[in-house]
Amino acid sequence: MSLRVEQLTFRNFRNYDQLHLSNLGDITVFVGENGIGKTNIVEGVQLLTALTSFRHSTAEHLIRHSCDSARLEARVSDGNRDLTVELLLDEKARKYRLNGKAKRSADLKGLVPSVIFTPDDLELVKGPMTARRTAVDTLGSQVNKNFHTVRRDYEKVVRHKNRLLKDDADSALVAATDEMLVTVGAQLTCYRAALFARLQGPMSEKYRQISGGRELLETVYAPSWVSADIDSLRDGARAGTFTRDEARASLSAALEAREAEERRRARALVGPHADGITFLLDGKNASLYASQGQQRSIVLAYKLAEAAVIEEILDQKPVLLLDDVMSELDGRRREALVEAMERGSQTFITTANLDYFDENMLSRANVVELPYKPQAVEI
Repeated sequence: MSLRVEQLTFRNFRNYDQLHLSNLGDITVFVGENGIGKTNIVEGVQLLTALTSFRHSTAEHLIRHSCDSARLEARVSDGNRDLTVELLLDEKARKYRLNGKAKRSADLKGLVPSVIFTPDDLELVKGPMTARRTAVDTLGSQVNKNFHTVRRDYEKVVRHKNRLLKDDADSALVAATDEMLVTVGAQLTCYRAALFARLQGPMSEKYRQISGGRELLETVYAPSWVSADIDSLRDGARAGTFTRDEARASLSAALEAREAEERRRARALVGPHADGITFLLDGKNASLYASQGQQRSIVLAYKLAEAAVIEEILDQKPVLLLDDVMSELDGRRREALVEAMERGSQTFITTANLDYFDENMLSRANVVELPYKPQAVEI
């Protein structure tokens, strides 16, 4: 059975001095006016499950104004195990604990996975490539602890290389850094490509169901050494078949070919931080040619594919976090989300209007009206 959140407690988190919610069931709907703190609750749940924030928030923003620290706690259970996940925040660090024992965030990855849906998710299709890489990496970090470690190590190497290039450092120092970049970068490329290959099938099928089969969705992951034209991108989709040695060789050759350009521009241009992810509808780049409705369908298909891949790899249904997205979707797309919820995933939803939900779903949901009257709880 999947671990499910049974109780939440926040202290000095965002706009909440204290929030305690218990007896959480399959569906919890938070309803209230805009600006009341609905999204803050979803962010808190994400910090305790995916161990990250879709807002990329710093401690300064997470800790309630005029307070020195914050504390979040989730009690989770699958009927056999009863666990308590805690996050302690202060100005210097984020510290996680499991059943009272200090843990690295990497140790808790995948324990209670989650997938979040927000109105800003359209950036996955029409926004910068960084948003797509981050989405894949966030998923990878939940399903593979090594993925998280490799990505962290790679980012350190790239930051170091950028400092060297900015300082016009000796070529020998840059070359030594490139050796490290090739080693860890090839590993990250292979991890990403293999994960993306698992996403492609479910994503195309989900899109077909949502769109009624009117268009064909293709998804392409192309390493940074692949040309940006459509045919080359499609060839790059075969990156999932690279061995690590082949990835190392391709990455080394690309670094050598663009060495002078990197020197001139004083930044790293080759590596997983520059990899491409492209969505194609009937062979056309969706970021340029898809309507907003089509883009929303692509995002929804991607998120539902994320949930499917998490369940496939971890044998656990992820928690679904829906932040004010029902108002952004038409009936067909809402039905696709409701179907995912009905497959057994615990779901937290925020909304300003309950009219977007049918009576049958609301009858099974725990509806929490905000502002929520705090209860005295010792944590």
